[in-house]
Parts: sequence; structure tokens; C-alpha cells
Amino acid sequence: MWITPEEVLLANALWVSERANPYFILQRRKGHGRGGGITGLLVGTLDVVLDSSARVAPYRILHQTGESQIFWNIACGSSRKEITEHWEWLETNLLQTLSIFDNDDDITTFVKGKIQGIIAEENKSGKPQEDEDPGKFREAELKMRKLFGMPEEEKLVNYYPCSYWKGRVPRQGWIYLSVNHLCFYSFLLGKEVSLVVQWTDVTQLDKNATLVFPESIRVSTRGTEHFFSMFLNINETFKLMEQLANIAMRQLLDNESFSADRSLPKPCKTLKNVSALKRDLDARAKNERYRALFRLTQDERLDGHTDCTLWTPFAKMHVVGQMFVSNNYICFASREEDLCQLIIPLREVTIVEKADSSSVLPSPLSISTKNKMTFLFANLKDRDFLVQRISDFLQRTPDRPCGLNTQSENPSPSTPPSLPPSPPVLGLGEMPQNQHYSPSLPTAKKGLLQIYQQDVPEELGPKVTREKMKEESWNIHFFEFGRGVCMYRTSKTRELVLNGIPESLRGELWLLFSELARGYIFICSPLAGAQNEMATHTGYYASLVEQAMGKCTLATEEIERDLHRSMPEHHAFQNEMGIAALRRVLTAYAYRNPTIGYCQAMNIVTSVLLLYCTEEEAFWLLVALCERMLPDYYNTRVVGALVDQGVFEELTRECLPLLYEHMQDLGVISTISLSWFLTLFLSVMPFDSAVLLVDCFFYEGIKVIFQVALAVLHANMDQLLSCSDEGEAMTILGRYLDNVVNKQTVSSPIPHLHALLTSGNNPPPEIDVFELIKASYEKFGSLRADVIEQMRFKQRLKVIQSLEDTAKRSVVRAIMTESAFSIEELEELYVLFKAKHIMSCYWGASSTAAERHDPSLPYLEQYRIDSGQFTQLFSALAPWSCGLHTNTLSSRLFRLLDQNKDSLINFKEFVTGLSGMCHGDMTEKLKLLYRLHLPPALCPEEAESALEAAQFFTDDDMPQDPPFLSHLDFLAQEVTSGEELKEAGDALPATDTDERKEEKPKDYKYYLRMWAKEKEPKKESIKDLPRMNQEQFIEMCKTLYNMFSEDPMEQELYHGIATVASLLLRIGEVGKKFTNNGSKKTEVQLPPAVDALQPEREDSSGEGGSGQSLVSKALAEAQLETPPATAAGSDEEAKDDTSVSSYSVVSAGSLQCEDIADDTVLIGCASGDAVDRRRGSVPDADWSITFEQVLASFLTETSLVDYFEKKHDIQSKITACKSLRAVERQISTSSDLDFSLNTH
Repeated sequence: MWITPEEVLLANALWVSERANPYFILQRRKGHGRGGGITGLLVGTLDVVLDSSARVAPYRILHQTGESQIFWNIACGSSRKEITEHWEWLETNLLQTLSIFDNDDDITTFVKGKIQGIIAEENKSGKPQEDEDPGKFREAELKMRKLFGMPEEEKLVNYYPCSYWKGRVPRQGWIYLSVNHLCFYSFLLGKEVSLVVQWTDVTQLDKNATLVFPESIRVSTRGTEHFFSMFLNINETFKLMEQLANIAMRQLLDNESFSADRSLPKPCKTLKNVSALKRDLDARAKNERYRALFRLTQDERLDGHTDCTLWTPFAKMHVVGQMFVSNNYICFASREEDLCQLIIPLREVTIVEKADSSSVLPSPLSISTKNKMTFLFANLKDRDFLVQRISDFLQRTPDRPCGLNTQSENPSPSTPPSLPPSPPVLGLGEMPQNQHYSPSLPTAKKGLLQIYQQDVPEELGPKVTREKMKEESWNIHFFEFGRGVCMYRTSKTRELVLNGIPESLRGELWLLFSELARGYIFICSPLAGAQNEMATHTGYYASLVEQAMGKCTLATEEIERDLHRSMPEHHAFQNEMGIAALRRVLTAYAYRNPTIGYCQAMNIVTSVLLLYCTEEEAFWLLVALCERMLPDYYNTRVVGALVDQGVFEELTRECLPLLYEHMQDLGVISTISLSWFLTLFLSVMPFDSAVLLVDCFFYEGIKVIFQVALAVLHANMDQLLSCSDEGEAMTILGRYLDNVVNKQTVSSPIPHLHALLTSGNNPPPEIDVFELIKASYEKFGSLRADVIEQMRFKQRLKVIQSLEDTAKRSVVRAIMTESAFSIEELEELYVLFKAKHIMSCYWGASSTAAERHDPSLPYLEQYRIDSGQFTQLFSALAPWSCGLHTNTLSSRLFRLLDQNKDSLINFKEFVTGLSGMCHGDMTEKLKLLYRLHLPPALCPEEAESALEAAQFFTDDDMPQDPPFLSHLDFLAQEVTSGEELKEAGDALPATDTDERKEEKPKDYKYYLRMWAKEKEPKKESIKDLPRMNQEQFIEMCKTLYNMFSEDPMEQELYHGIATVASLLLRIGEVGKKFTNNGSKKTEVQLPPAVDALQPEREDSSGEGGSGQSLVSKALAEAQLETPPATAAGSDEEAKDDTSVSSYSVVSAGSLQCEDIADDTVLIGCASGDAVDRRRGSVPDADWSITFEQVLASFLTETSLVDYFEKKHDIQSKITACKSLRAVERQISTSSDLDFSLNTH
């Protein structure tokens, strides 16, 4: 390509001049192309180690004038063809013009201006640059695509120098981290090392330091481990690897491709070698940490943060920490953990003003809110810029009145792809006619617990007093620290939560601590607290209920099945009011987010929410739980719960190592912990006790569930260590949890069904839930949220890959009885099939990923590929290679397998087609080949292409029958006559016996048997196949000739197919005559029918005087595209291609006498007039043959029988396909190939 002229001082250093003229020099890099010797190897090594651009552009053109020692680099190229085009353009357009100039400086100025003009014109005519990547980085991206054959859709994120340990020897090179691949390349003294790993194949990612691998990164896949070391910044590299692997796991889970954030602000200064994608991922990492710290929604984006101090009136001191500003919030976190945390929604802000600075309070900033609270920040470094940013965000935060639709026009990136459109929000007083939900419902005004618990027994008096004391403590806290989302959160808040939230405040505080209404999905601007969100979105939940109720889906069926299993021991759910409220909330959420829909355990959690909250509040709390606080817990495969189960096992190994080893032997941890996490202990612990854990969960997050689970194991350690089997361990833990009691509850005691079923004669002593929570904080309170997230990442890799392996085994088990492939072959085919599907997700295809992948479908039908991807797999794996005809054959097979006509096939359909070709017997293979040339496999456009070839098969030029065909004629006539007699018999009136039978009433069992018989899948026999016409027969002959063109027995196969084709043509002609005769006659007269053939035979023999084979000429006309002639000087010209020579024998119609058997039928060639007459004709519409006739004809040729009876080993093809990288290496020039061969 043309480049901006650059000055070069040493023109011949490490470069070889190949062409020259008075003004220009074409050079090639040493070590590139043929030869090079030691010097070339050293130069190539230096280029790799030093990241030289010469590895990408090994050719260049220099400009020089006269005796000047200064050269100007004006063009570079990655291939000889590219640089030669530039050279020829210079010689054609500039040489004569430059000879006119007298001054060398004028020549140089003219050349530089001309080149710059060309570059400007190319930039003007080309597409505008969408990326902001620096030139050095774009050069590295080009290098990656050239080295690993990546398409333009594959984007490089960053690249680093490192060493790759291959065996015991480190290979210094460069690691390229793209969106979908990890690539490494090294070239040292002729030894080339190239590695490509897909992120979706990574099962483990570790950073460790050992004596063998000092401070290295280990990348594990299912079969291998790769070690990389000697990084300049190993932490930065490892974090980026974690991000990319996490994106890949999300792709496997949700089937969503990565999309770059185009709304990132441009950097203030040019960042050296930092791509836009790298900035995007860095911003995402900061956003995730920010959202996790303050529990914000996925659409919240951090704008910036700065060090500052916050005045805390309750402590009368300035707290040092950081202020964070995002599009909807101003947040503060103290430097000392848990000392103070503050969240201010911008919607609540009324005044932002700069106060007067002083030595005591430098650069203060005052922020006032609607609830009359004022927050004073100080020690701000760039206060003016901060105030301007907050002002900009405030202007973009509209204050919408109640009743208006606040749905975002541009949904957030966290919106599920299959999310239905937001239902219309109704104004105040508007309700649908057939309403299922009304604000007048009792559950719309208060929680179920308030509805069903009005009178408190007298014996609970002391507990009621304690409950009122708790309420008073919270009121004092609200007075000191504020109430609502702007409340200061301190260690005092945690103490109050651990002591138990009063039942009257539980719903309000759950909504507050969940940070529920923070602009989730449908909201343009967030609000503080669910109350404000519901006021802003009046009627949203009601509208959702009206749209969802009455629809019958898989989710609603599961909901109905589980409604009466949700806390059946609680009196609130022993009547229709509680059940109906639960039904509405679950159905509304399933309609809102069909990606999750409904999962078991959601009913238990939602029923507890309804006890303390209204329906609408419970709905929004469920949204927060499913989509933010417990990510991926309630999808179809409960991935989130399985991930946290793995985290719990790892925490058990670290905190309780002795117990971990014993319980691993018993296999208990994985069995017991799943229900603990899915239901937040609600299903395994008495309700009054478990609800206190839910209090702590809403305040602390998942951290407290891990703490309590570890505390339960620690409390039962001695008994668990003495267990000998899994059942005994589960019984011990079950009885312990059944006896965790809440002695401070004011509610009536609720019997726990699990406790009633598992309690023995001597139940264990009661355990106070407050003591259990206190012990969990004392022993395991050091758990940090960021550590848990790091452990979640590691476990997510294992869990998702384990689920993928489980899916693979399930698919293989489902189809192993229907396929002739072995289990190992099916597993490897599934891996290849799935890889094609995944590649389509991130490299684009004719259909979107959402259309190809439906998690609700069985594993067998989840992954699907389109026609283009099927063609690639067919070409690599199918035994029927047809040269250039392969694509046509694969397209026909794809149409045949695509039974639902959605242009996609699943793995079962793929294996069905491949199994018949590889392991079927001759009948099965011929049946498949036969069907490939009938509709729908053969489309009308392909059939029309056979018209020209079929011109030779006409009625007026019929060759003479061989002797044995007369017997065929007789048999065909006899069969036709028999069918006519049968039809005549069917037309006779029914007898009296039949009438009496019909009068007898049928038993209902008879109809059931008939119905069952109709439902049974009918096995297709060879007699069920439709007849093949002349056009379709010609297409099948074309396919067979292409299939045999590369076979070792090519000559014999061509001879056999010529004989069979001739025989089938005669059979079709004979059948046509009898069909025509049979349609005109009502009586069967065999001798006249045979005699009627004699005149036609005489006429045919009169025209058939030639000795050439008309079949051979017809197939020559019907032959497929022959490979194009190779270019002069290529290697293919020197090859002795036997397939071409043998094919030319057949296509010329000149089979030698010694190659033809005595009984072979050769049809005479007609005269020139007859040929012209036939060229204007069309195929005979009455000509047809059956599959039985095709099979019988093929059985007459030994070579064809051997070919179709031969079993094909697909394992070698699978191995060859796996040896290739997921992306094909592309070698641009022949010199590159020669160089790679020489260096090895």
C-alpha cells in the first residue's frame, strides 16, 4: 500500500534490492522468501522479537535521486503481487514525467506530493475510519491477521511480549489477545511456533509462580495446558485474559456475541499502543467494580472518581474516601472499609454549589437533596470540572411526572435479547376491562402477613415489647443517619440488621437495601427506592399482569404446578388470595423476562417476599434478585447456583481443610449446598429463622450466605468427620438446620414440614439463629466481596465447560442408537459442529445467534448451523468428494435434511446425513444418493440445467434392445396388467358380507388401536420412494461421474456407470411404452404388446449405425464444471492427473474395445441431422424409473458394488479437521510457502 513518505538513511541494511531504475528501488526483506541462509534467519528472529513491521510488509519501494544518500520509503506490501502492482504503476505513470525535471529536489518534492495525493484520494473514496487505534496498533492487528489467517471481523484487543514454554524450552515471541482467540507467534532461528486457542475452549486460567515456571500464566483447555511467562506487566495481561475468558463464557451461556461500546469518549491525549477495544474493556472493568461496590444496575456507567473527604454529622468528623460520579448517581465510599458509604441519586439532587474555601475546609462542595439533607465534600482536586460534569448529568436527568411512560428509547445493554417490548403504561384511574389485578386488592395495599396476622396472642407480650424496642432503635437511626436511599450506611446499620429487622419495617428496608429502583431496563432515569419507581411507573405492573395472564406457556404450566408447593404450611398460602397473588407475580416476571421465565425455587423466594411486601414491591424485589443480586441463579441450568456451589467448596477447602477432604470422599458438599443457595435457606430452615438470613442477605449480599453455610459445617464438624456415608451426613445437617429457631419472633409458630419429616425420637437441642449469625461473622466475617467475585470467575469457567460436556454426553446418548458412529466419533463430531455454530455467533452469519440457539430446546436441538457452515463440514468430513461439484451436493443434502424449512439443521440431522454416507450399506447409500436428486433436495433451477444434457434421450432415436430386455418388457407388461386388474377389482361393488361387516358397531378399543397405529412413525421402504424422471436421472449421472473422478478404480467405475446408465435408459423407455399402452387399453394382451415393439426397434436400429456410445456423449454434455486451467508456471501443470485423462476418455465417447465387456450395451450415435433435431428437443416427461430398478442395475456391476459397499473411516477426516486451527491459515504468496518449507 502507499504510505506517507518516510526518510530512510540506510537503504540496504537488512534489505535486498530486486529491481531498480534511476528514481526507484524495489526491495525485499532478508529472510523472507527463498533462501536467506543464516543472515535471513537472524533477520527474521530480530523482526519477531523486536516487533518489526517488516514481518507484515516484507516488500517496499524507495525513492532516490542522483547521488543523494537519503532515501524515501513510499510504498510497502505484504506480497510480491501487491508491491509489483505499485512498481508497474510508477514505471507507467511517473518515469517519463520525472525525466523532464532538472533539479533533484524538484523530483523528490513532486514524488512526495504525488504519493500524498494518492493517499488522500484513497482515504476520501474509502470508508471513514471508525476506530481510533494508533498506527502501531493497527500494524500489529494486520500482523495478527496475516500470521493466523483471521478475518477482519476478529478484533485485536492488545498484544504483549512473552515466552511460551514448549516442553522445557521457552520460546520468546508475542501473545495476541483478540476478542475470541488467544494467539502466540515466535520465530527464532528458523524455528516457528504458532498457537491459537479459542476463549470458549478455556477451562482454567491461573497465575502462579513455581521454580519451573517463574511468575507464569497457565491457560488450560480440555486436552492441554499452555504456560506463558516473562511478561513486562503480568497483572495487566492476566486481568485482560480474565475479561476475555469471561466474555466467552457469557457467550456460551447466553449465546450473545461481543459488541464494542461506541459511545466511549475520545481520550484527551493519544495513548500509545492502546486500542479502542482495550479502553472499552478497561472501562467495563471499572464499571463492574463500581456497580459491585454500590450494588447498582448493569446500565450504570462510571464517569470518573476522585479523592475527597465527607463530613459526617453523626460522627462529627471528616471521613477520607473517594467520590464516584456516574450517569445517575453520586456515590462515596470511605477508604476504611465499612466505615461509611453514601449513595445520592441525581434525581434527588436539588442544589450543587461551591462553598468558600478555607485552610480547614479546602475546595468544599455542597450537595442538597429533596428530603432536606445536605452533604458536604471537601479536598476536591478539580472542583470546577467536577461541578461541570455533575451539572451535565443533572441536565440529562428529567423529572417525569407520574403516569407517563418512561421507557428508554435505547434499551440498556443489559436488556435480555428476547425481552418483550415494554407494555403500555396506564395512567391513573385507567385499568383494563378484563382485569386480573386491581389497586383495590388487599395484596396490592399490604403484605400477606399484615392481612392474616392481626391479633397477637397474650403469651407473646414480652416479644412484642422487644419488637417495639427494635422499631424505636431504627427510628433513632433514621433520625441520625437519614431515611431512604440517601441514608448514611455505617457499621451501626449493620448491627441493627444483625439484631433483626422489625416485621413492620422489613419490606421497606428490603427495598432500600436491594437498591431496587435504580433505573432497571425500562427506566430512562433512576429513582431512589422502589416507592418512587412505582410512583413514576404507575400501572406498569398492572399492565404486565394483564398481558401475561391467560397465556399458556411452558413457564405458566410450571408455575401452576408449583403454586401449592410454596410454603403450604403458612396459612397465608392456604387460600386463594395468597395463591393468586403469587401466580400474578411469577407470571408477570416470566412474561417480562422470558430468558429466565420461571425456575424452581423462585416460588419459595417470592412467597416470602409477598408476606412482607405488596404485590408490586414483591415483583420489583424479584427483579433485583434474579437479575442482579443472584446472577444466573434462576436460568434453565441454574448456572449461578452451581458457580457459588463451587465457590463454597473452595472456601470449605481453605477454611475447613480436614472436613473438606472427608466430605469430598462422601460427595456431600455438592448435594446439600445447592438448595441452600437457591432458596437462601428458606427451604431447609424454619421460616422465622430463615427470614433473618434474608435480612442479612439484602444488606450484605451473597457473602452472608457463604458465611452461614461455613458456620453450619463448622458447628457439625465432629459429627460429620465420624460419618461413613452420604446419607448419614445429610441427616445430621438436616436435623441441625431444622432446629435453628428464632426465639424473638412475634409471629405464630409455623410448622416446618422438613423438620416434621426428619425429626427423630430424640431431636437435637435448639440453636438460636442469632447465635448462628454471630458465629458466622466471628469465624468467617473476613470474606470479601471482591475475593468472592474472583473465585466466581474461576468456578464459572469450570461450571460452564462442565455443563457443555454434560450436554455433549446427553446428545451422544440420544442419537447413538440411531447412528452407526461410535461414541468417540459422535463426541468429536459434536465438538466440530458446535465450533461452527459458535464461530457464526462472533463472525456473523445469515441468521442471528438468537435464532440459532434456544436454551429452552433439548440439548439435541440447541445448536444449529446454516447452509454455508454445513458445506464447510461436508467438504471436510463427507466421503463423497466431488471436486467442484461438492458444494452443489452439500446444498442438496442440506435441503434434504432441513425438514422444517428454517434454513438451519441441528446436530441430529447432520449426523443422520453423514452416517448414511460413511457406514450405510449399499442400499442405504444408493437410497440417499437417489433422494439427493429428487425434490426437495434437487431444486427446479438445478433440474433445468440438465435439459441440454438430456437432449440425446429422445423417443425417435431409440437404439436396438439387447436380447435380455425383451424379458424385461414382458415382466413390466405383466406387472402393469396386474395393477390394472387390481384397480378393476377395487372398483367392483361391495358384497353383502362387506356390508354386514360395516353394519357391526366398532368397539372403542378398535378406534384407539387405529389412532395409535396412525401415530406410529412409518418406516420408509424403498417402494415408497417416488419415481425419478429423465432430468433428475441426468443430474444423478453427473454426480456419480464427479464422485468417481478421484478414485483409484476410476476407469472401472466409469465403465460401470456407463453400462448402468445405458441399462437404466432402456428400462425407462420400456416402462414409458407400457405405461402409455396401459393407459389406452382396458384389456391385457401380452403377445400384441410385444409385437408392437418390433417396428420401433427396426426404426431405431436403422439410425444406430455408429459405433460410438450415445450414453458417453450424453454424460459428456452433462458433466460438471471441470477445474479451471492452472496458471502458467504453477506446480499443478507438472502433475500427471490420471483423473483428467480417464475422464476425457469417457467424455469423448471413445471407450476402447478392450475396456468394454461383451454384454455391454452401446447405443449408436445418430447422424448430424438427428443430433441437430435432438438439440432442439426437451426431456421426455413420460420417462421415469424407480429406485428398485436403480438398485438392481447397480448390482450388475462389481466395481459399483465394491464402491458403495466400502466402509469409510471418518476418524482420519476428523483428525485432519481438528489439526487445522479454528481459523484457516492463509498464505498469501508462493514464496511464503517455500520459505516455510525450507525453514522446516
